[in-house]
Amino acid sequence: MRILPLLLLLSLTGPAFAADVIVRDGDTIQIGNVAYELAGVDAPEMDQPCVDEHADNWACGTEARDWLIKLINKREVRCEDLGEDKIARNRRLGICTVAGEAESLNRSVVLAGYGVRIAAPANAGASSPADEAGARDRRQGLWRGCFVAPADFRSKAVGGKLLGASCQPGKETALRAALFPADLAMPQGCNIRAKQVRRAKLTGNVGVYLIPQCQNYATQPKPDRWFCSEDDARAAGYRKALNCQASSSRK
Repeated sequence: MRILPLLLLLSLTGPAFAADVIVRDGDTIQIGNVAYELAGVDAPEMDQPCVDEHADNWACGTEARDWLIKLINKREVRCEDLGEDKIARNRRLGICTVAGEAESLNRSVVLAGYGVRIAAPANAGASSPADEAGARDRRQGLWRGCFVAPADFRSKAVGGKLLGASCQPGKETALRAALFPADLAMPQGCNIRAKQVRRAKLTGNVGVYLIPQCQNYATQPKPDRWFCSEDDARAAGYRKALNCQASSSRK
């Protein structure tokens, strides 16, 4: 009777070869059919803008994703499953390690400055406050520029704390306008439009999303978020717009 649970556990925690590993963003990897959020770290979203050390717009979410791809470098990855992620839907929390590296991916992201520390189940593979402080002091990754915590970007907390070495005093208004732009740029390959809407919260969702095939895709207001896949949109708490579902079913 214990065979099936054991097989499930092995499928979640066993090694995966490079062909099975997809880096979805700076703190999410997919191994086979299982998507893992790296426990204890929050990296910028794919559509999250930052300001770099030269005061220019910076696609920091894309850079964080690309850095993680480069670190893994098509090597074998193993994830220790820590259970269901309570924030991202249909995703697991994991401590993940790439073959040939002593540090977990979780800690490596924080050490490189491409993510901030968040609460996580106790585990030796997670990062420490000293790891984040070291990245901040060395101006590594995100810390060389100016940014807001990914959680503040997701919730549109415009008044959230400004982080990083390039948050110049007296420039707060301009910096917040750059970090929360009215016209959010679409990352390459991420063309799913999402909007936070109050009525969606009645069904436990943050908002709704539309794919390019939706009849009213082009006429919708400027999106609050861009996603690279429907799975990413659903994981963030968005549901497909009802009028989009209706138009898709007629095709």
